[in-house]
Amino acid sequence: MNDEQLLRYSRHILLDELGVEGQERLLASHALVIGAGGLGSPVALYLASAGVGRITLVDHDAVDATNLQRQIAHNLERIGQPKAVSARTAMLAINPEVCIDTVLQRADDALLDTHVPRADVVLDCTDNFATRHAINRACVRHRVPLVSGAAIRFDGQLSVYDPRDATSPCYACVFPDTEGLEETRCATMGVFAPLVGIIGTMQAAEALKVLSGMGSRLVGRLLMLDGRDLVFHDVRLARSTTCPVCGVQA
Repeated sequence: MNDEQLLRYSRHILLDELGVEGQERLLASHALVIGAGGLGSPVALYLASAGVGRITLVDHDAVDATNLQRQIAHNLERIGQPKAVSARTAMLAINPEVCIDTVLQRADDALLDTHVPRADVVLDCTDNFATRHAINRACVRHRVPLVSGAAIRFDGQLSVYDPRDATSPCYACVFPDTEGLEETRCATMGVFAPLVGIIGTMQAAEALKVLSGMGSRLVGRLLMLDGRDLVFHDVRLARSTTCPVCGVQA
């Protein structure tokens, strides 16, 4: 690190758990963020501010006025811009040293098989089960840690799935890919604005732990937040031996 970086990241370097070595790992790491909306906004801003060296943003949508209630990476001037491009502008305003790639496409299997193997961690900031399951399958195939968050109404959840760990479940172990499962979207159900900030910020924190070498203690756990009473519930998760994605069939 040069003198400017030592100053910029000095509050990280002062942490015994992180230090110079951990910050250097962040500077050399690559995070793949899928979704640049409510969850992806705080994720992207904190990863950039923390000095993750390369960040790839994947989002096919454009900024809309209804997004501004909660998607803090965007503003009125950027309505109509692709969300990934808008988020990149906000990130570079905080830290111009970060290398940011934007992919303005829907995250399908082909795209994921191209980008997931290049990443050191994947952050799922999407809002539909089909994409979440596609991301999970790609992370299992390529053995890349996945930080998964979700938020709707006043309820949020967070977990880390690490296919490098033989005991870690994958997303499909916990939420099986069931056809006909009804989606709950914030466009119809609503979402409390700070909730996506809370969950997204926690996603960024877990990703930084993974990238810096600290490791995440959320592997094998599902953290659920009741935003009405601000109560967290911690559920232990087990790997399913019959999971069609990561399990070993009997």
